[in-house]
Amino acid sequence: MNGMKTIILMTLLTLLLVWGGAAVGGQSGMFMALLMAGVMNFISYFFSDKIVLAMYHARQVTEAEAPVLYRIVRRLSQKSGIPMPKVYIIPDESPNAFATGRSPKHAAVAATEGIMQLLSEEELAGVMAHELAHVINRDILIGTVAATIAGAISYLGHMAFFFGGRHDDDEGGSPFGGILMMIVAPIAAMLIQMAISRSREYAADEGGARLLGNPMPLAGALRKLEQGVQQIPMDATPSTAHMMIVNPFSGGGLVKLFSTHPPMQERIARLEAMRGRG
Repeated sequence: MNGMKTIILMTLLTLLLVWGGAAVGGQSGMFMALLMAGVMNFISYFFSDKIVLAMYHARQVTEAEAPVLYRIVRRLSQKSGIPMPKVYIIPDESPNAFATGRSPKHAAVAATEGIMQLLSEEELAGVMAHELAHVINRDILIGTVAATIAGAISYLGHMAFFFGGRHDDDEGGSPFGGILMMIVAPIAAMLIQMAISRSREYAADEGGARLLGNPMPLAGALRKLEQGVQQIPMDATPSTAHMMIVNPFSGGGLVKLFSTHPPMQERIARLEAMRGRG
């Protein structure tokens, strides 16, 4: 279900980009939108991992420097049959972690100093299993592409604001389409992107629990992490929030629609239900 939902949402996001390009610039605008998305995706595909690791001042570590974390990642990667990812430590007291890299062969996992201090070894293994599930499912690539397309749609919205929609009927553009592109499309793109991210988090929770062989360490880790992030907020950027195991930002009401992560209680409940099913 999560996989099918992701395919549908990605299709909607792509169609929204194509429509937005046509609304702003007619047929030529549509092709320009696709070209822009292709270039941005190419750059993100090859360089997004280096950019985000540098952004958080992550430092690659060896087994001698971080023996517990390194051994956990090595054991789980061997169990899953993927190459050993590079292991990074982030100098931040806020407890969080993420995975990055365009494929299992070019993957990296990063954990903050705060999460290393907060969790037990078993709970840390649950977190790393979750991150490796992201790697196995290629969620990093999916999230990067979704964020890039959403960004391109927002850029088209800015273009519509400054230049308006095409008035040439032969080109297929319209002033009404330009108005929709300026106001509605960026919001719709963000909602779709957030829905994709939430869907992939559920899948990674389930995949991580199966990889570890027990859903309860991850459930326990999520409880601690939710409280830990509230006590020590992370200096994160909205563009990378979807990568974290727990949302570095908080909010309720309508903000939940724009959240990159599902409700924590729902995530924990699903993990506990897995234990009930054996």
